[in-house]
Amino acid sequence: MCGIFGYWDRTLNALSDDVLGDMARTLVHRGPDDEGIHHDRARGVAVGNRRLSIIDIAGGHQPFLSDDGRIRVVQNGEIFNHVELAAELRAQGIRLNTQSDTEVILRLYEREGIACLKRLNGMFAIAIDDAREDALFLARDRIGVKPLYVHDDGRRMAFGSEMKALWPALRRKPDMDLEAIHHYLTFNYVPPPWTAFEGVRHVMPGTWQRYTRSGHVHVQRWWTLAAQREQDQTYEDWAEEFMALLDDATRIRLRADVPFGAFLSGGVDSSTIVGLMARHVKEPVKTFCIGFEDPRYDESAHAAQAARRFGCTHTMEVAELNMLGRWPEVLYHLDQPHGDASFMPTIRVSELAAQHVKVVLTGDGGDELFAGYDKYAQFFARLDAATLSQHAFERAYFDSISLFTPAAKMALYRPEVRAQLMHIDSFSAAAAPWFDEARHFDRINQALYLDMQLLLPGNNLVKPDRMGMAVGLEARTPFLDWRMMEFAFRSRGATKLAADGDRKHWFKRAAVPLIGEGLAYRKKQMFTVPIGEWFRKDRHLWLAQVLAHDGLQRLFDARGIQVMLYAHRGGAANHTRELRALAALGLWLLDNA
Repeated sequence: MCGIFGYWDRTLNALSDDVLGDMARTLVHRGPDDEGIHHDRARGVAVGNRRLSIIDIAGGHQPFLSDDGRIRVVQNGEIFNHVELAAELRAQGIRLNTQSDTEVILRLYEREGIACLKRLNGMFAIAIDDAREDALFLARDRIGVKPLYVHDDGRRMAFGSEMKALWPALRRKPDMDLEAIHHYLTFNYVPPPWTAFEGVRHVMPGTWQRYTRSGHVHVQRWWTLAAQREQDQTYEDWAEEFMALLDDATRIRLRADVPFGAFLSGGVDSSTIVGLMARHVKEPVKTFCIGFEDPRYDESAHAAQAARRFGCTHTMEVAELNMLGRWPEVLYHLDQPHGDASFMPTIRVSELAAQHVKVVLTGDGGDELFAGYDKYAQFFARLDAATLSQHAFERAYFDSISLFTPAAKMALYRPEVRAQLMHIDSFSAAAAPWFDEARHFDRINQALYLDMQLLLPGNNLVKPDRMGMAVGLEARTPFLDWRMMEFAFRSRGATKLAADGDRKHWFKRAAVPLIGEGLAYRKKQMFTVPIGEWFRKDRHLWLAQVLAHDGLQRLFDARGIQVMLYAHRGGAANHTRELRALAALGLWLLDNA
């Protein structure tokens, strides 16, 4: 796990070493253990790395260079099948000088070119400077577990694991991207490929980009979940394959030369992962959770139950529930507004774990793959999706997950902002292309597919990456092993969401022998904090001050915000999500307006 950064200048105009040093310093929290930069000044290209040492502590220094020095590789992430790939290379007579997974990438690239990405099972963002063909490749893992951002003005491209790593190369932060903020108000996060900054974009999951001296950037998608086709299976065959895949995905994610553990909430996802971990380790699994004094938000008793079942060394801390003081710190690490309040407890549990381990396994991805959220049951209970036309279904699901409706956004904007945005439709721009890819799936899987493409890389995977990396902690996600993702989308929606609304229908049934009925069928709790109550009571004045920020006033009609604010405080309406999103935007604008 690391942070990567660098640049490619088409005019051969080299950045200074001081600028590269500044880029590296923005990522020290991601890689506190080591730094490496290869700068080819004559060609105007550099690839750099800040390293959190996890595999081959002594030998894993990056960049890795080919024997002739003409190929240079850096990565952020881990290749979990590097052991098998290294054995295969050695059997072919290829000499490897280290035990590092990054060297495996280099040797595979030497033999197979960029097509080697398909052989990697892991979470990664990779940069490869290939001086043989005077080209730079950027590549990202299949579903976007690891981040990678670019800014390209046509002359120079700069890249980094976080947006802040780009600023030294650009010499300033770009202006706010108004269209991105328009989409943010729909999704509660900025959906990829947009970011809150003009000209800064994601390298999209499952794609690679090739930069050459021409102005053209070749972009190719090397993996897509939409390639799957649903199949019929008996429950017995499904459960056997599901547990075997998840077990192996967990096993290979235990490869580390440093202490590791797991986040444990006592929910079905994290309990299953911890139960599988316990099968493969000799020492007790180290597990971590935070609790709250308010029982509505406290899952610690369930986590303790799971820890006892699997003989874990369990660390629990009762945390202060009101974490609003940490919101600016969280937004600094996010680089852009997110309306999700659970980033705050996530950074706290990450700090707790980082006192003991450098790696944790998490249950992220299980809800999106297997319909674990209440919203799925609620949406499909409200309507008979099979009777709707395709467009009507897509629009209905989109509307159900939207924060502000298009009309509500337009009513909130100042007239000059409304005029700029009135012809931009978030459904058409951000959701429709993904629905187009998913039309061969059943309706449940279409809804899940949209969330896999937008919600996961846009928000839910940002959470463990940024909050873990803020404290030098690597998070690994067995559910997002590519084999498990493909299996999930070969499974029909009815295996996930039953007709009676039972979520993770076959998953929970398959997990019972491992985790027991009590953990498998316990009521799901969201990992969050009661921010809506704080907005009504002791933090109402604070919220009003945040929402009065000049940056928000330039975007929105102050009267519309005041109506929401006072209706919420008085209990006439629950505007928690809308006010939370506006507050996050206001706090972000304090540092970025």
